[in-house]
Amino acid sequence: MTPVFEEASRLLRLAQRDSETFRLLKDIPQASLAAVGFHAQQSIEKALKAICVLRELEIRRTHDLAALAELIRTSGVSPVVDIDTLRLINPFAVEFRYDDELVAPVTRDELDGAVFKVIDWAAQCLEAASGTDSATHDREQRS
Repeated sequence: MTPVFEEASRLLRLAQRDSETFRLLKDIPQASLAAVGFHAQQSIEKALKAICVLRELEIRRTHDLAALAELIRTSGVSPVVDIDTLRLINPFAVEFRYDDELVAPVTRDELDGAVFKVIDWAAQCLEAASGTDSATHDREQRS
């Protein structure tokens, strides 16, 4: 495995961990939407960063899902969730964590759909790359 693939895999594992926390909280009515949305946002952010790392894109420190998706798009790959939806999820990273009167821009079900799509897409991208990664490793071993 290459260092790039290993780092992308690590980010996807972290995204899946946040996704699991999100799924545990999303159906609990007492869990605040701010907390639920935070874990959804974090999951999507880390999955998008896994794709960026896999494609060897330079990523700056950001929580901006739309910016990450745009970076991926400019590399020739279309993200599975539209950028407008990602913009609605962005405030869960910071702003909504400190806001006691949240006006929900998305529902828990919409968050769930976005999380599922992005995590699944990132996992598929890594799975596809793992075949390429092993072929590269095999060639390097023969050299």
